[in-house]
Amino acid sequence: MDIRQQLLAAFEIEHREHLDAIRTALAAEGPVDWHDVFRRAHSLKGAARAVDLPPVEAVSHQLETLFERISAGQRPLDREARAATHLALDRIEAFVAASASGAAAMPEDALAALNACLDPGAPAAPAEAQTPAPAAVPPTPAIPPAPAAEPSSEPTQAVLRIPASAVESLSRASYGLWAALPGQGGVGERIARLSANATALRRRTEAVRRVSVSAPAGAEAAEMAALRQGLAEVETGLAALAREAADLAQGHKSVVLSVETAARRLREETERLALVPAETVFGGLARAVRDMARADGQEVDVTTRGLDVPVDRAMLQALKDPVLHALRNALSHGAESPEVRQRRGKPAALAIMLTVEAQGGRLVLGIHDDGRGPDLAAIEATGRERGLIAPGERLEAEALLALPFEPGFSTAGSVDALSGRGMGLSVVAEVARALHGQVQLARREPHGTSLILTLPLSAARRPVVIVTAGGSRFALPSGSAEALTRLDPSALSTVAGRPVAQVAGEGGEDVTLPVAELGDLLGLGVGRAEGGTIPVVRLRGTRGRCLLAVDRLEEVRTLLVLPAPPIGSDPALVTGTVILGTDTPALVLDPDGLIDRIGRAGPRAVRLPTKGGDDGNGTIPEKRRSTILVVDDSITTRTLEKSILEAAGYRVIVCVDGQEALDRLRARIEPVDLVVADVEMPRLTGFGLVEALRAEEDFARLPIVLMTSRGDEEDVARGLELGADAYLTKQKFDQRELLDTIGQLL
Repeated sequence: MDIRQQLLAAFEIEHREHLDAIRTALAAEGPVDWHDVFRRAHSLKGAARAVDLPPVEAVSHQLETLFERISAGQRPLDREARAATHLALDRIEAFVAASASGAAAMPEDALAALNACLDPGAPAAPAEAQTPAPAAVPPTPAIPPAPAAEPSSEPTQAVLRIPASAVESLSRASYGLWAALPGQGGVGERIARLSANATALRRRTEAVRRVSVSAPAGAEAAEMAALRQGLAEVETGLAALAREAADLAQGHKSVVLSVETAARRLREETERLALVPAETVFGGLARAVRDMARADGQEVDVTTRGLDVPVDRAMLQALKDPVLHALRNALSHGAESPEVRQRRGKPAALAIMLTVEAQGGRLVLGIHDDGRGPDLAAIEATGRERGLIAPGERLEAEALLALPFEPGFSTAGSVDALSGRGMGLSVVAEVARALHGQVQLARREPHGTSLILTLPLSAARRPVVIVTAGGSRFALPSGSAEALTRLDPSALSTVAGRPVAQVAGEGGEDVTLPVAELGDLLGLGVGRAEGGTIPVVRLRGTRGRCLLAVDRLEEVRTLLVLPAPPIGSDPALVTGTVILGTDTPALVLDPDGLIDRIGRAGPRAVRLPTKGGDDGNGTIPEKRRSTILVVDDSITTRTLEKSILEAAGYRVIVCVDGQEALDRLRARIEPVDLVVADVEMPRLTGFGLVEALRAEEDFARLPIVLMTSRGDEEDVARGLELGADAYLTKQKFDQRELLDTIGQLL
């Protein structure tokens, strides 16, 4: 299936979602969420343009104009408006269904009915084409602009569009696993038989032993013959048992291999459902932008880069509309006449580039143009007009460039098919927030604008390099590891106070790279034995390269990368979590974040092997014997806190919730010097734990630190009033602050 067919197949499902949502909203009792209804029509228009369905695009454009006027109170949602809307939705649905067979024509009655609502002087729709309007619908009063609807208490069901062929492949893989499992039953039967034979052999051995014990010293020849026969039978049984055990081991190996092969195939097919090349969704956008420009009498050169990057299918679907809005925005606001572009030394055609990159654990989408760039004066004027900037307040360029993401914000002088409604960048920001990412608008040098979307990649299996530093294990994206090697300390030299080493470059020439200790960059110290060569990862990021010294290079594995934990996660440094073994999490580090930290920390960030242990820079605190109880229901958070505290010299025990911690403290299993607890936990919260401990004389003075994502002033005040000695928030967590706080309390 070519990309055009894929896009049409996706649109065939997507347009129904939008139509159903609009119909449901208009039929619901109570106020209509015009923000969502308008957004649906807006997205439907953009999607229709992307798949080259101009009739659907034209009707959708008039629909969003009608919805905008109703939302602004410029016309009521009366019988005429409802009839025109339902007629338009029906015509779109019929047109798309007919397009699948190649014979589609959009009747003119839908546009005529919408035009009549927007302009009473426009020609009315033909009588025979009108659909009956709902009976006894009273006129609706003018509706003021409505804010976005409050989120429903029940989550909406997510829809993932999956090709039928992929579902069939998954079904075959599932059947393969099911077919391999019965082999386990045969192994079980053979094990049972082996156990029965071993029991019989044991009984025969006991019988022989009784004969040998009861036989006198001068036993008769018959008795000795019986003893020898019994021993021979035992020997024969043992040989048979050994053969059967060997056969069982071989059979079990084959069964396990077949199950593992089937399970691996099932996993691969499952992953294919989620990870697809970005081209699957973004492939038609460049042509759509060229069509927009052509319809507007403009010339544009659209290029794409990185569309082969595999991305979660659901994330791509969520990003399709925002990316199309951003491209439309770049075309509208970056357009200049050929004469103006020539005077400024630019090519005659506006250049727009869509880039897709996977950087560490993040997906970075960029929409770049070489147009006239953001008009800061117009943005500021619109911001003041809308009350987003207080009188007399002066905003820096960065703050001004955040304003276009506000709903309804537009500097366009008029509304056209490309822009002017202030919805495009608002949709981009809304989706970025929903996907726990961020969006930024910036000037390009020397000309133009860049819009950058940075989003965490959804959970997916990715190859990572597992290393150990400071006694803890971490993962690095294998694509950023150019080489894993060992460095002789004698090869180190110093440039500007920083350790460096020469390595062979891509062209064969030697290049000099900075050397940094991963353990010191993370504040964990160096756990490597003195002497010998240094294990290093030659790391490449978008901002440079370095040699990263570690305690140990372990292995390269393909693992499921999960979202980063909320605690201590510098978003510029930690991009995800992987699970090693059965329950041991490890943080996935961002190469660019590490390279940035090397540059910010300066020469003292590096600590290579010395004869004296610590270099005196205070990275590793003095070892203490104090015992700390960590209480958190998140295994990732517990493990991270445990590793930080153990690296600082503390003895650490963990509990999964407040009730377990309270029971353990009351049982006096071991002396505890301080408690670090989360607030949100099952059975007994952190607040409940503090209250319970302070009510008991034995624990009234036990230092307690609450560490939680609940950072509201009311929560902080409540925690301290209940008796907590310190309250730290995970969003602003700094491990040095935690260690300093504990040091002060102890």
